[in-house]
Amino acid sequence: MDQASIDVDSPIDSKRYWWLLSPLLPLQPLVSIVLYLWLGHEWLLAIPLLLTYLALPLLDLLLGQDTANPNEAAVLQMEQDPYYQRLTVLTVIAHFITFFVLAWAVGTQAITWGWMLVLAITCGAYSGLAINTGHELGHKRSAFEQRLGLLALSIPAYGHFSIEHNRGHHRDVATPQDPVSARMGESIYSFMLREVPGAFKRGWRCETIRLQREKKSRWGLSNQILQSYCVSVLLFAGLSLAFGWIMLPFLLIQTAWAWFQLTSANYIEHYGLLREKSANGRYENCKPYHSWNANALASNLVLFQLERHSDHHANPTRGFQSLRHFNDAPQLPTGYFGMYLVAYIPRLWFAMMDKRLLATPHISGDLSKVNIAPAARDSIYARYA
Repeated sequence: MDQASIDVDSPIDSKRYWWLLSPLLPLQPLVSIVLYLWLGHEWLLAIPLLLTYLALPLLDLLLGQDTANPNEAAVLQMEQDPYYQRLTVLTVIAHFITFFVLAWAVGTQAITWGWMLVLAITCGAYSGLAINTGHELGHKRSAFEQRLGLLALSIPAYGHFSIEHNRGHHRDVATPQDPVSARMGESIYSFMLREVPGAFKRGWRCETIRLQREKKSRWGLSNQILQSYCVSVLLFAGLSLAFGWIMLPFLLIQTAWAWFQLTSANYIEHYGLLREKSANGRYENCKPYHSWNANALASNLVLFQLERHSDHHANPTRGFQSLRHFNDAPQLPTGYFGMYLVAYIPRLWFAMMDKRLLATPHISGDLSKVNIAPAARDSIYARYA
């Protein structure tokens, strides 16, 4: 792959302290709650959603792209630096604080139903960020970090994610067998109907296989998926006992929206990309051009550089701080938060992304190299063949 140039004289990590935005962003709803309690205006509760779905996309456009790569000579030092691990630990703590504070506000304050919905969606958006934190921790080698990742996943009740992602998605990514890789011509809404149950089934199957090898029951507490689910049940039951029945719609909405945020990320990360299948039926190893990449500065700083997804899939053990940009990897027009808004309007998404997909150097208009939705195959061939 054509890796972008590296400045050998650059500091070890020029963004070292900017990464603090990752644990700070999940705390932002607390500012809105404090302002609401102080001033009494319910519209202040909408600030976190405006920040996430309006301010961050605008910042990505204003601040532009960051294509700088880490100094490879310093990567080992960066990977071993405990500072980055502490950031992920702080972020998990921030997720739990925000989750409890938002639940407390809904359970104790005289908030109208409409604004309760706003708080539930806000909680879901930031619980979706908890899945991203769980994703980063799930790729670590230490048992502590992996368990911390499962704890973060208990907030959105998506405990199967780490198992499914590491043992399933990374194996099957950019193939028709992967329920988490979106196909060309498939809307985000039809994708979600395939992705959510498919990911759960694959995660459960992967964990069952592991436990069978260890001669353990899949229904015991050795099941890491059940461990995370048990924490979710305790969290949700405890909040319901503390604050009453209002927690039921609040928790249901926040969970559904958190899942949809994961769907949104999964949808844009591999849309239409396909690994080549050899004569022996095996797929080629995952390369950077099998994932959509984004170098948007603002959103990468608050997502542990998730948007450098091309390097992540090609080298899944690299920490977020040392992920690289590749010049010939497929590039998204902007950061994830802006692309989410485009994806929510399928016609706009297809108009923006289908030609971009076919124009990628790896594909160069060859539809046989594209992962196409079966229902859309005829129309796509009629339009682009």
